[in-house]
Amino acid sequence: MPNDPISSALLAVGVVSLISLVGVFAVPAWVAQRRFILVALVGVAVGALLGDAFIHLIPEALADLGDGAALWILGGMGVFFLLEKFLHWHHHHTPHQGERAECDDCEHHIEPYGKLVVISDVLHNAIDGAIIAAGFLVSPEAGIATTIAVILHEIPQEIGDFAVLLHAGFSRTQALYFNFASALSAFIGALLVFVIGISVDRAIPVISALAAGGFIYIAAADLVPELHRSSRAVDALVQLIAVSVGVAVMFALTALE
Repeated sequence: MPNDPISSALLAVGVVSLISLVGVFAVPAWVAQRRFILVALVGVAVGALLGDAFIHLIPEALADLGDGAALWILGGMGVFFLLEKFLHWHHHHTPHQGERAECDDCEHHIEPYGKLVVISDVLHNAIDGAIIAAGFLVSPEAGIATTIAVILHEIPQEIGDFAVLLHAGFSRTQALYFNFASALSAFIGALLVFVIGISVDRAIPVISALAAGGFIYIAAADLVPELHRSSRAVDALVQLIAVSVGVAVMFALTALE
């Protein structure tokens, strides 16, 4: 590990960014061809998104912003609502309500919520990069501990995100590319901490609240309806367990962090 905090932080952020590739190993090609398993992984992603929002991001925002955090969270939900409307309009000019197989004006239809997941990941990874950089500014030990906490946090979320992108219509190559590209925003967060310093530190709670609003919107408005496409009792039970696993993992990480 380099001695200066900037080099150490950038190296750590690089390692964390590589975690975005875990999905291609954790979700093999045969899984993507079995909708039952893929939907179960989407359930894990729902739990991870909601767990991350309510267990990590919102408490962090409340600690610094107080009651004002609620407005930023609602603002985040509103922003992602408008983004999804724009993506629907941009792709179809009128919202496309059918299945991907019914899409006549595109060769490969990608659901807008897949693109929203990428956008939300950009925000979230920028926060992670800023937190890692701040840790190394305190001490090498604090930086390493922060990096380990972020890695443990990212592994389950990246697996869920990869599954969601596949379910949204991305190919495995596209899902891998966009997951990794969004992970690189961690470098932006880290560099902003070193260049701007305390101003970025004050902005992190606001970004956390916006990201939390985005996570809640994506999980509740987009992914939960995907789970409702199947009405069999056994599917509902598996999905409930999957969502619970996602929440439980995020809760367990609070002790490690």
